[in-house]
Amino acid sequence: MANNKNGNRNNPALNSIKMQAANEVGVPLKDGYNGDLTARQVGSVGGQMVKKMIESYENSNK
Repeated sequence: MANNKNGNRNNPALNSIKMQAANEVGVPLKDGYNGDLTARQVGSVGGQMVKKMIESYENSNK
């Protein structure tokens, strides 16, 4: 398995979804370092991202 040090940071589609999700839940997410965010804030962004991806998938399969 290839080791990708950047993870998904270079994926523009995921970054767009992440920034939209952070904005929707009111988390001050910025490009680069976000180590000052709480686990609750980061979790709310991740949860919102999952909701948006599921919604997108369901809408594309109608």
